Amino acid sequence: MSNAAPEFSHIVRAHEIGSPKQHMLEADAGERAALATRFILLSLDRLTAALEVKRESRGIRITGEVNGAGNQPCVASGEPVPFLVKERIALLLTEATPGGGEIELSSADLEVEPLDGDIVDLGEIAAQALALGLDPYPRLPVSVPGVISEDEAVALRSPFAVLKKS
Repeated sequence: MSNAAPEFSHIVRAHEIGSPKQHMLEADAGERAALATRFILLSLDRLTAALEVKRESRGIRITGEVNGAGNQPCVASGEPVPFLVKERIALLLTEATPGGGEIELSSADLEVEPLDGDIVDLGEIAAQALALGLDPYPRLPVSVPGVISEDEAVALRSPFAVLKKS
């Protein structure tokens, strides 16, 4: 794990979090360029986050949405593949549980992470949500010479593929 400072940092102090507060984040050109490098994107044209942060009995709840747009390299050709990411965030940051016990959560809670000290980096949370929303294998809809689709590969493995050739 790297000790480098996050490219898109928006720090709030855990001890200052109380009643619900809205945070509107928008990455500037330099932050977007650095995140594009980190996530191996050709471009990151937009990254915004609308987050609500509040303290509750079980910890610090962060909810909201992250939106991003840009281009990823096609896995087959390297050509730009446009993306639009709209990722919901429902995160609960908790203090360490005594004895390493499990925390019982309702199904509405999607993700639980430990609270690490007094720093909550909303920008890094947004950046990670963007990364989760990206297609791990972006591909242009056009064919690339020598590369077949997954459906074509399945059809070729079929015992009936020989019959189709005749």
